[in-house]
Amino acid sequence: MLQLIISFLLLFHPFYVSVTEIKHNNKSKSIEVSCRMFFDDVESALNKQYKVKLDINKTSDKKLVDQYLGDYVKKHLEIVADGKLLNLSYVGFEIQEDAAWAYLEVKGVGHVNKIRVQDNLLYELHAEQINMIHVIIGGNRKSTKLDNPEDRASFVF
Repeated sequence: MLQLIISFLLLFHPFYVSVTEIKHNNKSKSIEVSCRMFFDDVESALNKQYKVKLDINKTSDKKLVDQYLGDYVKKHLEIVADGKLLNLSYVGFEIQEDAAWAYLEVKGVGHVNKIRVQDNLLYELHAEQINMIHVIIGGNRKSTKLDNPEDRASFVF
């Protein structure tokens, strides 16, 4: 019964959350980034920012979605490793259930001691937006939660 009440309340008070995972791959000397966002929010953000009408579930729009989504994420996610701004390369996206996953990477990154992140993904859509960030370096995982308008976090390993 409690689950039914919670589900009912969520219909009238939706939550807005994204999850970004930043992982250092020591073997390939790279930073691997994945961003999970609700796909309807991604569509709204792309439509609003780029004045386009995209359906990210349609394969005919995939090339345009790649173009706009890569640009969007790189404008709203900044990662600095040991004082050096990383140049994120967009790899692609996929849809899983109600989520859009965007993948990015940075090659040529050796050992990392400190990561600074600026993440304001979807902040322009929802005042209640929450962005979770997980950073994994050397097998150690650290996490934080950013509530709009807070958009910066630092991690020391």
